[in-house]
Amino acid sequence: MRNWGLHLLLVLFLFVQHGTNIKVSADNEFISSNGVHFILNGSYYYANGFNAYWLMVVASDPSQTDKVSSLFQEAVSNGLALARTWAFNDGGSQALQFSPGVYNEQMFQGLDFVIYEAGRYGIKLILSLVNNYKDYGGKSQYVNWARDQGQSISSDDDFYTNSLVKGFYKNHINTVLNRRNSITGVSYKDDNTIMAWELMNEARCTSDPSGNTLQAWITEMASYVKSVDTKHLLEVGLEGFYGESAPADKQFNLTVKLGTDFIANNQIPSIDFATIHLYPDQWIPDSDEETQQAFSENWINTHIQDTRAILQKPLLVAEFGWKNTGFDTKTREELLRSVYSDIYLSARCGGVAAGSMFWQLLAEGLDSYRDGYEVVLDESHTTACLISEQSQKLIRIREMFARRRHTKENETMNNNVGC
Repeated sequence: MRNWGLHLLLVLFLFVQHGTNIKVSADNEFISSNGVHFILNGSYYYANGFNAYWLMVVASDPSQTDKVSSLFQEAVSNGLALARTWAFNDGGSQALQFSPGVYNEQMFQGLDFVIYEAGRYGIKLILSLVNNYKDYGGKSQYVNWARDQGQSISSDDDFYTNSLVKGFYKNHINTVLNRRNSITGVSYKDDNTIMAWELMNEARCTSDPSGNTLQAWITEMASYVKSVDTKHLLEVGLEGFYGESAPADKQFNLTVKLGTDFIANNQIPSIDFATIHLYPDQWIPDSDEETQQAFSENWINTHIQDTRAILQKPLLVAEFGWKNTGFDTKTREELLRSVYSDIYLSARCGGVAAGSMFWQLLAEGLDSYRDGYEVVLDESHTTACLISEQSQKLIRIREMFARRRHTKENETMNNNVGC
């Protein structure tokens, strides 16, 4: 277990080393939603962002915390203002949760540092609470814990229906949301550095393609999150595959039946915004580059249209990427351009597409986390330029809407004086 005093000394050292160079954001309110828009400090919020799922684990090692700081510093220097990462690691040697309700304080202090450091750099966080997959434990670990306690479990999808498993998960929600940060003293549920909670990374329930099981689980768990935390936004963690509520759009499902329903799942009142993911190299691997790019364009624009017309909530492209094998880096940059263009065209008109978060931003010296999708900004000047340009475009859009709001307020004040 890490010595808390040494951890605090490390934080103070990093502040002395880097603090004078940090431009702390004035965006110090909670992000909320109103119709199709995110709202921050009274104005529309659009942001470019990234995924870095490994932040908590790396930050739990005092010798590696500088890599978290350098990543945030690099991100801010390229205008990135939003990060998505794991607030889970279930079972195993580096677990956050060793067993149901038994937590690793050293790992929790790593997450404390991630939240603290993101706040210093003005980066908002989306924190995911469990994985659909076995990586970092996930729903498989939860059902195994229930099996160990004598429960009759037929598949990992019993995660969504078994009362004991659901109790384990609710306890994790309660523990994380009520965690008091060992550095700031602020409970996570009261920390405005956190933008939103995510129920599950890429939630799927293949045993029930009707979607009823997952719909009931989302409804129950979303309500529970809101009973604990009324200040933060909440999203499901969906990839965007359609269900029975939009049969015409099921053409995009690539013949897979995952038990998700982009429309119905996101219509649940406690869900504040919609998300989609995009991996054309994985989803249609036997297609040529042109076909994959065309699919990407249709995928994003269809979801923008449906989110605007039906859901009337904001939309984030919460994950997208292209593995740097088979095609060269220019191919990945074409995907970046395509996604960024679709986001920008929507955002500049005040549309539902509020931003995107590529998978994944990686700091130098963390080669064990390379997965072929990693973006190390110093390794590709053209990729870094694309990311920075998109960030600046969205920043200018935010400033534009802020000026419009200010002008309208002044006009209202003048009109009132005139009356």
